[in-house]
Amino acid sequence: MLSTMQDVPLTVSRILRHGMTIHGKSLITTWTGQEAPHRRTFAEAGERATRLARALRDELGIDGDQRVATLMWNNAEHVEAYFAIPSMGAVLHTLNLRLPAEQLVWIVNHAADRVVIVNGTLLPLLAPLLPHLPTIEHIVVSGPGDRALLADSDAQVHEYEELIAAHPAEFDWPELDERSAAAMCYTSGTTGDPKGVVYSHRSIYLHSMQVNMRESMGLDDRDTALVVVPQFHVNAWGLPHAVFMTGIGLLMPDRFLQPAPLAEMIERERPSYAAAVPTIWQGLLAEVTANPRDISSMKNVTIGGAACPPALMDAYDKLGVRLCHAWGMTETSPLGTMAHPPAGLAQEEERSYRLTQGRLPTGVEARLAGPTGEILPWDGRSAGELEVRGPWIAGAYYGGAGGEELRPADKFSADGWLKTGDVGVIAPDGYLTLTDRAKDVIKSGGEWISSVELENALMAHPEVAEAAVVAVPDEKWGERPLATVVLKDGASADYEKLRAFLAERIAKWQLPERWAVVPAVPKTSVGKFDKKVIRKQYADGELDVTSL
Repeated sequence: MLSTMQDVPLTVSRILRHGMTIHGKSLITTWTGQEAPHRRTFAEAGERATRLARALRDELGIDGDQRVATLMWNNAEHVEAYFAIPSMGAVLHTLNLRLPAEQLVWIVNHAADRVVIVNGTLLPLLAPLLPHLPTIEHIVVSGPGDRALLADSDAQVHEYEELIAAHPAEFDWPELDERSAAAMCYTSGTTGDPKGVVYSHRSIYLHSMQVNMRESMGLDDRDTALVVVPQFHVNAWGLPHAVFMTGIGLLMPDRFLQPAPLAEMIERERPSYAAAVPTIWQGLLAEVTANPRDISSMKNVTIGGAACPPALMDAYDKLGVRLCHAWGMTETSPLGTMAHPPAGLAQEEERSYRLTQGRLPTGVEARLAGPTGEILPWDGRSAGELEVRGPWIAGAYYGGAGGEELRPADKFSADGWLKTGDVGVIAPDGYLTLTDRAKDVIKSGGEWISSVELENALMAHPEVAEAAVVAVPDEKWGERPLATVVLKDGASADYEKLRAFLAERIAKWQLPERWAVVPAVPKTSVGKFDKKVIRKQYADGELDVTSL
């Protein structure tokens, strides 16, 4: 027996139409630095997205599921591309502007991008790559920049504003299969080539609904969201699509991502919500500590991409800003868990929940796999690799322009679950606590040491700005932890004191014997600690290591 319900496809174009009509007066505000911020209503952005779709089809020849790339900062024009490209049946491909040149070339060619929309300030990044990008036929440039850099390109160059102005704000949005491709992101390729994750219209629609639910980001049209997380990083964690469902205002920082302009932005524009990785919030905290600014409007912050140090959470609590832990990855769209504590708890008990990665929402199923593949219980003690499945979770990787799919055994189980590479425990009530990445766990004398636990403990020290811990070879124990620390201004290294500080918080046998001070912890293109760089620096003798 089938239902009597209408079968209406869940597509990005439906989100677009809803946002530009029902929430047409909501604002996208783009920060411009010294000039007044640029403001555009959802209705205006929707109209411009419609013009962009017409231009892509009628003038640039995008008439199917061809890939249209964006190499852009977080701004209103990028939001317009987010809606225009999928709604017309093409595939939005956001390019990570922080990747090495060779990886960007590989990704563009692997996806066979036909068009790239680029901010003018990023032309110095794009131009040297163009001789190696044979599939790029059109370059659409938005905003000021040196167009002379494109003089030798074989691709046709267009001005964004001129292009959309020349086409009507009417488009007969196709009725697409909700399972068809809408957008794609590539993983950062920390091991091997980057891997393409292709999101469907259905997955984006359902993910956007979950983003807006109270157990997730839980925003409404009285909020303004500061979207610091880059639009190339898992579709800005789903926010640009989600806000068109609920009318939340968007504050987009463009290229002004440094602590000082972010502090000014928050003080002047008064956002109530923000989202970014821990390194952003560590930088902002240092800025407002040194140069006080009023950031009290920012009541809630989603922090993900890496574990939030407890000391950072406590510091923002004192400022009246509540950090909420989240876990996810490119393959999960990215929303996997969020750490809202159960109601009615005392402050200290609530804090213990906030320091977990959070609770699983309805759309995410999870299980823990032991060393031999056995499924472990949710008892808060049994640690294993986290595996997940659900309607916005990848079931394969993109294999290339032929459309084939890849399901490597180290990434997907035989029955289709995504192997996340994260190690942790799940409590009976569904709260996830990650102890490490599988590749970063320190295997010492037959026991596991969590590098994340050591890092969090070190970053609670008042003289430590950042800390990263990695496994290094040891003749006796197989592996032992190496602690690298970034000291705050004016602090001096005293490894004995740091080790004594740790000894009050972790088991004695886990204490690092090897220590090094570094000017900065290496970061990946999305702001995570790049531990493979530290391991290589140690192996090559580039670190000044002290052994205790």
